[in-house]
Amino acid sequence: VQLQASGGGLVQAGGSLRLSCAASSRTFSSAVMGWFRQAPGKEREFVAAIRWGVGRTYYADSVKGRFTISRSTAENTVYLQMNRLQPEDTAIYFCVKGTDWDKVMTGKADHWGQGTLVTVSS
Repeated sequence: VQLQASGGGLVQAGGSLRLSCAASSRTFSSAVMGWFRQAPGKEREFVAAIRWGVGRTYYADSVKGRFTISRSTAENTVYLQMNRLQPEDTAIYFCVKGTDWDKVMTGKADHWGQGTLVTVSS
């Protein structure tokens, strides 16, 4: 499985970006896809996840109310809409895919994308 993330860039504080992640192989209803991020000098952290079939979502407290994860089953793609971005959101964002909800949320997903850089200026 290959995960191709895109959509990162430079944005001013308060702005928005939408990240996309296309999976190379079919995503089954039991799969979980999500996003992690790693800021310079910090540990990788969970951002959001979605259960493919039913669309159940979960967010880190730091992004709840600002970020929205969604998926397109037709395009086999997961999205992360990021609104009201702040400088502390600056990080490399990684797309992940797995079959176990707990493993995905704890950073043990089966598959990781290459990451896309998001930079938020103040």
